[in-house]
Amino acid sequence: MATAVVATSYGGPEVLSLIDVEVPDPGPGEVTIAVRAAGVNPFDYKLYSGAFGTDPGKLPLRLGLEVAGVVTAVGPDATGPAGPIAIGDEVLAQVTGGYTSAITVPATVVVPKPADVDWKQAAGVQSVGGTAVHMLAATRVGPGDTVLVHGAAGSVGALAAQLAVARGARVIGTASPSRHERLRAYGVEPVAYGPGLADRVKALAPNGIDAALDTVGTDEAVDVSLELVPDRARFASIVAFGRAAADGFQVLGNGPGADPGTEIRGNAWRELLPLLAAGKLDLAIAKTFPLAEAAAAHEFVKDGHAGGKVILLP
Repeated sequence: MATAVVATSYGGPEVLSLIDVEVPDPGPGEVTIAVRAAGVNPFDYKLYSGAFGTDPGKLPLRLGLEVAGVVTAVGPDATGPAGPIAIGDEVLAQVTGGYTSAITVPATVVVPKPADVDWKQAAGVQSVGGTAVHMLAATRVGPGDTVLVHGAAGSVGALAAQLAVARGARVIGTASPSRHERLRAYGVEPVAYGPGLADRVKALAPNGIDAALDTVGTDEAVDVSLELVPDRARFASIVAFGRAAADGFQVLGNGPGADPGTEIRGNAWRELLPLLAAGKLDLAIAKTFPLAEAAAAHEFVKDGHAGGKVILLP
């Protein structure tokens, strides 16, 4: 048996409960993981908020997209993207129902955790990191580019900005002034959002902006990007779905008309984990909560200003 968080109805965080669940033995090509940490994502909250519908047939709804832990059982032919998986391996995985103390999953979603990456980082990097890698790939960011990142201090934005710097780009990032020192430490040139943003960016980059990455979805972020980026194929948003069709820029992820980037995101660990292990990528952990306090964790993240990744600890 394991404990798991479920939404018993649709609504706010108050609908979350901790229950006992059976953990099936792994079958062919499967492994069981004792979860040491589980990442919290805004998508988790949207699942039971009613944003994607309120089908009662899906209740109780298991939550959680990413975990890190230790393999406790393996089925026949349990081989992951990095090779065969054995009992005792420290791993991370993208899953369905990761808010739990143990879970059985296909070996194809399980990858090895480097020894120098802690449990919280391992559990928190896959979703936001995969999104960041996808944004850079979609906008073809490379050496010599000048890139504008909207929301550069957020979980996705901070990783996208750091990865762009690592690829040899110059990065200008929007954030509140209280986050500017953190961005400078990443090699990012910070700029405050708000009225006059386009002029402030132009002053920093008089020769222009090659690509823009939007993680906030405000009209300001979209309007400034459209004004400053000549090639709309090099402007991508993960939130501004409503404006993308009319204004001709890319949207990425699970929204209407978006490119899901499944293969890119699924392989992002190959770039992310070595950088994390080498200390060349900072994944800010805003706060941890016990698994039983998942509702409090969702209250903390749902306004979008957590200031880093939130992690549940079984």
